[in-house]
Amino acid sequence: MALSEVCVDGKPIEANTHRHYIALNKPVGHVCTREDTHDRPTVMDLIPAELRSTVYPVGRLLLTNDGPLAHKLIHPRYHVPKTYIATVQGEVRPGDLQRLRHGVEIPDEAGRPSGVITAPAEVRIIENAQGKGGRRLATLEIILREGRKRQVRRMCHAVGHPVVKLRRTGVGSLNLGDLPPGKWRELTEVEVAALRATAGKGGASGG
Repeated sequence: MALSEVCVDGKPIEANTHRHYIALNKPVGHVCTREDTHDRPTVMDLIPAELRSTVYPVGRLLLTNDGPLAHKLIHPRYHVPKTYIATVQGEVRPGDLQRLRHGVEIPDEAGRPSGVITAPAEVRIIENAQGKGGRRLATLEIILREGRKRQVRRMCHAVGHPVVKLRRTGVGSLNLGDLPPGKWRELTEVEVAALRATAGKGGASGG
């Protein structure tokens, strides 16, 4: 039986190559693509030259040439969790958390009601604090299992807490931890196995 071709940026990920799994903390100003028509810096500029012709970005945190795993991480049917840390305006209260956890109607790109209700999310408060000028700020960890455009920002806006700062810190079991912006590292075998397990019971076997 022929295997389905898996593409990223419109190009196939090779099936018969040694598997590479690279965690990358994408800095501001770099785009998640292999080539950019506007000549902007890409995540490929941040990894060694010998890997650039081999791996492809899969979301914001991972580069790999494991096509089946990439497919499961990207395709919404697998509901792979994505973790974000959001700093928002105002003091977040228990009622706000419950709304985010159960699903909220998010506005469209123009800020108008869209009729779209988000799926339940995992949300917890990391900190409610006072920022500069005395304004209240809160830091939230938000875990989504769907991928709507600018979803975290739209969800937080819907409950009255516009996002001040946002970063994605994990996909599936992969967490960047203290990896600095612009830096990368190879995943361990244990991390790869765990990532496959959270991506619908696994990608292709390692080679």
